[in-house]
Amino acid sequence: MKYPLMRNNILREDLDAVIEHLKQEDPILTHGANVRAFEAEWSAWLGVKHSVFVNSGASANLLTMAILKIRYPEGGEVIVPPLAWVSDIASVLQNGFKPVFADIDPRTLGMDPAKILAAITDKTRAVFLTHVQGFDGLTDELLSELQQRHIPLIEDVCESHGATHNGKKLGSYGWISNFSFYYAHHMSTIEGGMVCTNDQEVYQHVRMLRSHGMVREANDPAVHAAYRLANPDLHPDFIFAFPAYNTRNTEIGGIMGRSQLKRLDLNVKRRTENLLRFLKQIDSDKYRTDFKIEGSSNYAFNLILKRPDDELVQRLMKAMNDSGIEFRRGSAGGGNQIRQPYLKGIVPKDHHRAFPETEHIHFYGFYIGNFPDLRETEIDQLCAVLNSV
Repeated sequence: MKYPLMRNNILREDLDAVIEHLKQEDPILTHGANVRAFEAEWSAWLGVKHSVFVNSGASANLLTMAILKIRYPEGGEVIVPPLAWVSDIASVLQNGFKPVFADIDPRTLGMDPAKILAAITDKTRAVFLTHVQGFDGLTDELLSELQQRHIPLIEDVCESHGATHNGKKLGSYGWISNFSFYYAHHMSTIEGGMVCTNDQEVYQHVRMLRSHGMVREANDPAVHAAYRLANPDLHPDFIFAFPAYNTRNTEIGGIMGRSQLKRLDLNVKRRTENLLRFLKQIDSDKYRTDFKIEGSSNYAFNLILKRPDDELVQRLMKAMNDSGIEFRRGSAGGGNQIRQPYLKGIVPKDHHRAFPETEHIHFYGFYIGNFPDLRETEIDQLCAVLNSV
C-alpha cells in the first residue's frame, strides 16, 4: 500500500532495547522488573495511582468487567456504544451483564452523553464509554451526573492515548480505564494492554485476575494475610481467590513499552498536526469536518460523508483502492456492532435501526491512516484523491 494504516510504529531504538536485554547471560523473559517499571512509568504519565500491564486491550476489557462482576455478582446492565471494538461488548456478555446501547455523537463518534443519561435505569451498573479514534467523549455534565447517581464510569482509551478533557488525560477520570498497545495504536508493545485505576481494592483484584486469580499476585500484605487466615488448609502460595485467567505480558513487552512511552507525547502532537492539515483540505461539502478537536489525540483520519450517497461511496472506495490508500469502512470494529451475529438473540430483531448516527458511519464512514512520520506532501496527496471523487 502506498498509504497504509500504519507505518514504522516500532523503531530501531525499541528493538535495540530488547536486544540489549537479550544479550544478558541469563535474561528474564517472563513478567519481571521491566513490566513493573513500565506500569509505574505509565501511571505517572497518565496521572493515576495504579496500572496493571496485560497481554491486550481486549484482556483489559475482560478483567475490568470481571471486577464489575465482583462488585455486582447479581449482574445488571452496562451502557455501551454500538460503534466500538467487539471486546467492549463481548466482555460485558462474558461476565453476565446485559449490554444497553446508546447512539453516538457525530462530532466525537463516542456515545452521546444525553443518550447515555436517558438509558440509565435502576439496573445500570456502569457506563462503559469508548473514546473513539482519539476524540474526547466526555462532557462535564456527564461526569457530574454519573457521580451524583453513583454510577461507575469505565473508560476505553484504546484508540486515544494522550487525549484530554479539560487538560486532564482521558483514562484518569473513570473508576477504571483500559488501554491497548496493539501495533496500529499510538504506541505499541507488539501486543499489550493496561488496566488503570485509583482504587486500591480494584488494583489488588486486577493483579490477581491477571494471573489465574492467585492471591500471591496481590502486593498488599493485608490481602495475603486475610486469605491465609480464611484458608489455613491451603498452601499460601497457591490460594486461588477467583476463577480467573492468564493475561500476563512479558519482559519484552515491558521493555518495548518503556521505550515507546518516551516519545508518546511527541507522537500525539504530530498526529494532531496531521489531522488539522487533513481537515483543512478535504472537501467540506462532501465530508464531515466539524469534529470535536479540543483535547483530541488523533488515531486515524475519519472520512465520513455528510449525506447518504451509495454511488459516491462506491466511487470513493474505487479511488482509494486505485491510489493505494488503505482504509477501513464503518470506522473501527466494522461499523455498527449491533448488526454482528454474536448479538443475535441478545438484542431485538432490527435493533440496529434504532441508532441512526451509528448506521450512517456503518455505511458512509471510513478511516485512513495517520501516523507520526506521515509527510505533509502525503497528506496533501491523500486529500487531492479524496476531493477528486
